[in-house]
Amino acid sequence: MKDIKQLYKSLSSFSVLRSLLEKPLFTHFFEYCRQENQFDRLSAYGAFVCNVYNNGANLTDYVLKMLYEDENIYVKLASQGEKINANIQKEVERELSVLSAFSSLTAEDFYSEIGTDIPAFDSYEADVKGLYAKRLELIGQYGYGIFASNAMFSVSDSGEIVPVVSADTITLDSFVGYENERRRVLANTEAFISGRPAANVLLYGDAGTGKSSTVKAVVNHLFDRGVRLIELRKNQLLLLPKIMGEISKNPLKFIIFIDDLSFNSNDDQFSMLKATLEGSASAKAKNAVIYATSNRRHIVKESFADREGSDIHRNDTVQENLSLSERFGLTVLFAKPEKRLYLEIVHELALRNGIVTDMAELDRAAEEFALRRGYRSARCAEQFIHSLM
Repeated sequence: MKDIKQLYKSLSSFSVLRSLLEKPLFTHFFEYCRQENQFDRLSAYGAFVCNVYNNGANLTDYVLKMLYEDENIYVKLASQGEKINANIQKEVERELSVLSAFSSLTAEDFYSEIGTDIPAFDSYEADVKGLYAKRLELIGQYGYGIFASNAMFSVSDSGEIVPVVSADTITLDSFVGYENERRRVLANTEAFISGRPAANVLLYGDAGTGKSSTVKAVVNHLFDRGVRLIELRKNQLLLLPKIMGEISKNPLKFIIFIDDLSFNSNDDQFSMLKATLEGSASAKAKNAVIYATSNRRHIVKESFADREGSDIHRNDTVQENLSLSERFGLTVLFAKPEKRLYLEIVHELALRNGIVTDMAELDRAAEEFALRRGYRSARCAEQFIHSLM
């Protein structure tokens, strides 16, 4: 039987892991410990257990998840290989021992104070100190803070990096066709996480050919090796230095993803991306690469004025506009599929979805569907199959 009051006292003095105490689980526990009235104590206990139920019903697993995601001074210093003050080291060891006791609480530990007719929850004895040490050894794979449990992120209007709700879970084996194109993107990303030379990547070509999906599938495939994706909208490119600064000391590897990229020749965002691709110290982090998709090989839109206009150095202007795509070290073309590849995708998707029909009739219907859409593409093939289900 654990001493609830002693746990309350020990948790209250947390310093290194103090942000954990702001989580609802701990605030409900503290509320329970503060109450003198039996009814109020039961209510706080109910809220405590409700929070456990809403997060997997196992107290130990829930506490470990919160610990792994916690962004504190100790994990930051450890991940950067910096020397840790002896007082900080001693304190974090104490706090981890307290969490071991707290995470193994059971309903029986509360019986003596509020009776036996209370909801139970799961827990187990865990060596939290040892598990945290192992986690730090693999910090380059798992990360910490919001990056510990999420693969994909966006940037809010205020510039805050936030997890993507219901992120795309697509996998590399979900695709049909374009194997060589995906292989090139995957190989570049594997080189990046292995510390070998890696390029910024431009995936360009026709709509619906799987450019964006390829990037997200690669990130999902390499999540356990420490790859995370941060998606920026084109109108957020001026935030690049801020984002790069925030992730520069993180042990993970980041793909800054810009989807459907194009510029006008006088676009303010153009210079920021150009500086980043050129490796400007103020705009580039060593643990980040840029992956962008575009329907155009030359991602700066030209006007007739650019070619014929009043600028006496118009050739320099044109070359400047065309050169942005050349600053991506790797360009991968996702071309519109020919009829053979389009029907191959249709056949494979039909098989995967259990659609059994005459192949000649399937091909005829698929071609008719593409004709109505005005083009063939992997997306068109998928939409056709969905129309049959």
